[in-house]
Amino acid sequence: MNALDDRTREFLMGMPKAELHIHIEGSLEPELIFALAERNQVSLSYPSVDALRAAYAFSDLQSFLDIYYAGASVLLQEQDFFDMAWAYFLRAKADNIVHAELFFDPQTHTDRGVPFASVIDGLKRACDQAQLELGVRGRLILCFLRHLSEEAAFDTLEQARSHRDKFIGVGLDSSEFGHPPEKFARVFAAAREMGLHVVAHAGEEGPPAYIWSALDVLKAERIDHGVQSIQDPALITRLVAEKIPLTVCPLSNIKLCVFDALTAHNLKQLLDLGVMVTINSDDPAYFGGYLNQNFVETFEALDLGVAEAKTLAENSMHASFISETEKQHDLQKLADFCAGFEKTRA
Repeated sequence: MNALDDRTREFLMGMPKAELHIHIEGSLEPELIFALAERNQVSLSYPSVDALRAAYAFSDLQSFLDIYYAGASVLLQEQDFFDMAWAYFLRAKADNIVHAELFFDPQTHTDRGVPFASVIDGLKRACDQAQLELGVRGRLILCFLRHLSEEAAFDTLEQARSHRDKFIGVGLDSSEFGHPPEKFARVFAAAREMGLHVVAHAGEEGPPAYIWSALDVLKAERIDHGVQSIQDPALITRLVAEKIPLTVCPLSNIKLCVFDALTAHNLKQLLDLGVMVTINSDDPAYFGGYLNQNFVETFEALDLGVAEAKTLAENSMHASFISETEKQHDLQKLADFCAGFEKTRA
């Protein structure tokens, strides 16, 4: 591992970028959890902010999910969802994120009796305010919890139908093992008929076969994580040929023991093979870093430089679910930043 030189660090921190894999409930910091618990008179099983943060030691995906769902229990009112998303957007602005596509898990909340409208209206209001006040474009992607049933997912999609104008796509998250993508084939077909974009978590802990299923059965346009694709040369060939983006989350992969250390991460291998890789933060409150932190630590560990940073940022913009005009605007902003950066360093 090499310490980043000041020039590369400055470039990473300042360059415009998009974030395509952020679970908004996973941005809920312990301080805000306690503030919302007090506001909503919710009793927590942790005596303090420090005690809660100390519990963020995970052995795998499931051990994280257990505490993740406990943290979400403080979200009850529309204002809670706004406050959570607004806190993320302030950090996004500081990290020079120009576009963010936020995953949200309505079933985590509706199963507790929280109305679907309270969830999505709070999040959408934060997206609108972020664009107006911060210049950060935000979009919402509804995720189905794969450990629940197909019937439950259909019920959620039906609840979402009258809010179709507030979100742009559907995804699939939660416990991967034992819940292959094909379990939700009919739900995703219904979502596609509604004109929604489709993404899916696959190949984080699960096998490359789950990635094939996400692509062929769900018709996923992006694969969230996808790091296990390296085990299957034919899959890599397909990802490259079809320019299928992978939304990779390096610090998350370490925190959940997908890789033993960041120096062992395969992001550079995937990049070198021509896969359209992007860097993202996943659940930053739990995994030790928002987007810029993921960039800095990954670049230190894998000895990457400015050229790779520019490629990763371009990938994130090309992979975004926005109009071609908006993509060109973001890409031009990145190009202007790069040109200005080189000029000041000449």
